[in-house]
Amino acid sequence: MSVLTCPDGAVAAAPVFAPEQIAACVRQVRQHAHIVAGPTGRELGLVMGPRPVGETVGTLPPLYPEWLGGRTFCEAHGVRFPYVAGEMANGIATTRMVAAMARAEMLGFFGAGGLGFPEVERAVDELAMELAGMSNWGVNLIHSPNEPALEYRVAKLLLRHNVPCVSASAYMELTPAVVLCSAAGLRRGPDGRIVRRTRVIAKVSRPEVAAHFLSPAPPGLLRPLVESGELSAEEAALAARVPVAQDLTVESDSGGHTDNRPLGVLLPRILLLREELTQRFGYTEAVRVGAAGGLGTPDAVAAAFALGAAYVVTGSVNQVAVEAGISDDAKAMLDDADIADVGMAPAADMFELGVKLQVLRRGSLFAQRAGHLHAAYEAHSSLEELPSQLRAKLERDVFRAPLDEVWEHTRRFWQERDPEEAARAEREPRHRMALVFRWYLGNSSRWAITGDATRRGDYQIWCGPAMGAFNRWTAGSFLADRANRSVVQIALNLLEGAAVATRAHQLRTYGVPVPSSASLFTPCPLA
Repeated sequence: MSVLTCPDGAVAAAPVFAPEQIAACVRQVRQHAHIVAGPTGRELGLVMGPRPVGETVGTLPPLYPEWLGGRTFCEAHGVRFPYVAGEMANGIATTRMVAAMARAEMLGFFGAGGLGFPEVERAVDELAMELAGMSNWGVNLIHSPNEPALEYRVAKLLLRHNVPCVSASAYMELTPAVVLCSAAGLRRGPDGRIVRRTRVIAKVSRPEVAAHFLSPAPPGLLRPLVESGELSAEEAALAARVPVAQDLTVESDSGGHTDNRPLGVLLPRILLLREELTQRFGYTEAVRVGAAGGLGTPDAVAAAFALGAAYVVTGSVNQVAVEAGISDDAKAMLDDADIADVGMAPAADMFELGVKLQVLRRGSLFAQRAGHLHAAYEAHSSLEELPSQLRAKLERDVFRAPLDEVWEHTRRFWQERDPEEAARAEREPRHRMALVFRWYLGNSSRWAITGDATRRGDYQIWCGPAMGAFNRWTAGSFLADRANRSVVQIALNLLEGAAVATRAHQLRTYGVPVPSSASLFTPCPLA
């Protein structure tokens, strides 16, 4: 094979045409890739590095993982990579995970959902101290229709500690808490532009919910906040000119709360809605739109960026990271998951509304048992109305205790967390039944977190099909060893692989015979 000369006299690499050689070249994403024709003129090959003398079919510039998404996302959040480690609830996304992501120049959120106020406060105190002066970290604010006072109290906590970024999740409509986070501290900068103190990233899975966050906060929510002294009149006036969220994460088929919609359908729909509302309200800056759900392999991440995502958010796969706040027993169950080993089950925080979330089904009976509880709740008005045979079955197989005893545990819990809930349950038998059933749903997640082996069959592990895809991709590689699965290594490998998959697609559009992307990048230690 002849040696090619570069215009400056340097010697270029020899052209390659064999599939295995092309695959090796595709992995060199940080070099120029020159597409050249073979001796017959019909076959296409590659020359990497300096541009060779003579005719080339095309040239691709270097490609870096940092460049895959929207540059404005990285600039706004002070990060190097357009990548977010999402807020896995009950503290599964730990403070340790958030700190690791911040130091790796990425963004991570503490999973405050499902925790009591003291636990959230301790985590926020720790992060504010450890990451003082850094702007690329945040905490989750979850919609809590059953506990609006707790939601509002957490919002005030985040503002009081100047948490730089808030991820708003599971919202069906705007609440005073999320509007307060969005509007507090708004001001005009020296150039006249509106400056935010707190950046809000909203996670949505429906266009009608996305519209709330893409629009300015409604007067009906701003006015009471001004009247109560939580917002100034100027802050409210500025809030009426900007969208509630600066970033919008489109959540497709994810673990936890999800509508199971495919990303290829949902993301373009939300992008179109973003354009419509940007024009309607005359925004000078468009809301950035990211993608979440189903992102367990480099090809999936590359596809999200190709669809137009400014950034990506991962969740399920981070539960196997060494920093994740879940037991080794639960991680072992996740290691065995394939893409079909998930199912839908009632959500503890929105049990009465019939909202469901996606969980690991392999190795656990939680989804089936939680479904039985919701069916019983729908069919009966109180614990006393439960047929004796059904009651006995629930006490034996699900609660492993008499329902009266479970109610005593539940009553004491709510008297400490929110006494009004306990008082309401005493007045309303059906609400008491809901709280007792929610005892199982809430504890099933804690059993998975603590690794209570006696309740292994009841583990509630939030998980989407991305986990199975991740397991197949990492099998036999560096990331197959659980000790190597740091949240940062998972992120860097997904991004590096996505850059390789993107380069492969670029070359295919020229007609270069690139092998399947699945075989192009194998996980390895990355710095």
